[in-house]
Amino acid sequence: MRPRLLRLSATLVVAIVLAACSGYAIGGPTISAAWARPGVAGGGSAAYLVIIGSPSADALLSASSPGAATVELHETSTDGSGMTGMHPLASLAVPAGATVTLKPGSYHLMIMGLRRTVAVGDTLQLDLVFERAGKVVVKAEVKGA
Repeated sequence: MRPRLLRLSATLVVAIVLAACSGYAIGGPTISAAWARPGVAGGGSAAYLVIIGSPSADALLSASSPGAATVELHETSTDGSGMTGMHPLASLAVPAGATVTLKPGSYHLMIMGLRRTVAVGDTLQLDLVFERAGKVVVKAEVKGA
């Protein structure tokens, strides 16, 4: 019985060491303060939230919503001439342990083709896909603009 317990313990230690060496983080990023702007059916909205990174670096790769045709990750920026615009991003880095804020005038989620009107007080589901953590489902409260 004792040799079997020692083998099991050794196997567990090896598994823990291998997981640590691979950079695998137990648990994914934490999402908080998710909210979206109101919008009409067929139209658009925008969503904002705070991502607190896990112990390992990750990246937000995409987002979708059962309540919309398309959700894109965007960034608002101002060029040298003072022109402000937004453009889609392929991904958004989330450094280990860092806080990344999606907020008006910065990073945000553009929600297009709403399947229903969303008004203040409603919620909108957002399915975030991270490179390492996989899919994270978030409920965004609809708030006034």
